[in-house]
Amino acid sequence: MGRVPAPLPADLVDHLVRTTDLTPAEAARVVADVLAYYDESPRAWVRRRHGELRRQGLTNDAIFERIGRELPEHRFRAEPRTPRQLRRVVYG
Repeated sequence: MGRVPAPLPADLVDHLVRTTDLTPAEAARVVADVLAYYDESPRAWVRRRHGELRRQGLTNDAIFERIGRELPEHRFRAEPRTPRQLRRVVYG
């Protein structure tokens, strides 16, 4: 289930402490949050994004069309997917 977190890059934490008003603990939390954000797989992102858009009241047709537009522009390399392929990611 939960992975053991990798050690945080101390130089990045130190840089944030020097260049912001963050404490060392706050800077470490920011770095950990950013690393977790970039660690999300395309499959996990599609599922999370689907849930977010459902909570906004969008229909599945609108959701899968929107996710299909957003996915290629996201932070990871992902092949374009059809609404049908996206449905399979969410519902299996």
